[in-house]
Amino acid sequence: MAKGLSMYVVAKRARLSHSMVNRVENELRSPTLDTLLRIAVAMEIDLWPLIKQAEQSLKTVADNSAK
Repeated sequence: MAKGLSMYVVAKRARLSHSMVNRVENELRSPTLDTLLRIAVAMEIDLWPLIKQAEQSLKTVADNSAK
């Protein structure tokens, strides 16, 4: 995990199960906004730039598909 935090620490800080954090990290589960916010707060990161980056990636894929 980023910032040198273990999944166990992130899970505890976010009040989520270790299993949930593991599934999100390994892309086995699509997290809810609540779960994303909890993980972001636990990792002390700003979620907004990540959302904007994902939005730009989707736009790029959509633009490339339209060609």
